[in-house]
Amino acid sequence: MKTLTKEIQESITPAMALKLLEEGNKRFVNNLKANRNLLQQANETSDGQHPFAVVLSCIDSRTSAELIFDQGLGDIFSIRIAGNIVNEDILGSMEFACKLAGSKVIVVLGHTKCGAVKGACDHAEMGNLTALLAKIRPAVDDELVTKDNRTSKNGEFVENVAAINVKRTVKAIMERSTILEHMIESGEIGIIGGMHDLSTGQVTYYLDTTFIA
Repeated sequence: MKTLTKEIQESITPAMALKLLEEGNKRFVNNLKANRNLLQQANETSDGQHPFAVVLSCIDSRTSAELIFDQGLGDIFSIRIAGNIVNEDILGSMEFACKLAGSKVIVVLGHTKCGAVKGACDHAEMGNLTALLAKIRPAVDDELVTKDNRTSKNGEFVENVAAINVKRTVKAIMERSTILEHMIESGEIGIIGGMHDLSTGQVTYYLDTTFIA
């Protein structure tokens, strides 16, 4: 796999960027890792980087974006935080990645059986984690399908909340960053939400969160 250069990055459209991620995930699911010389990529990116995508995902140890999308050094910006939520610092990081560094697509990636989502479902409180889980709580409140057993013991409820949380994050990014909103509206970049299945490794996307020209 070639190390990304500015010229290659500039030739990639938002739709092409998503396709690269989809193809990488297929390789991961089928255990067909692309042949890369990571040491060479480290050397070739030492003077600059030109990632084609930004992935906002959870800190869960099983959800490394570089692995599940089979990408190498210099290919993606990986932002990780429990519950794949968004805050001012993350928005600033995304603005840097897209406006200044040239990335073409933002992926908000949730995952199945998310511990942070479970904590929000159970109204857990513990130190600084309390404030973080509070950012997921609106997704819990928005889940109106489940009438009984609205706790982490109800797997279907947890997955419903996780999906809503991803969609809320996509919406929040566009509402809270005029820079990213304008880039999305102009077709310079795209944004999409998806879910990583821990059991299969497969990433599926939510069509109602797709803003890609």
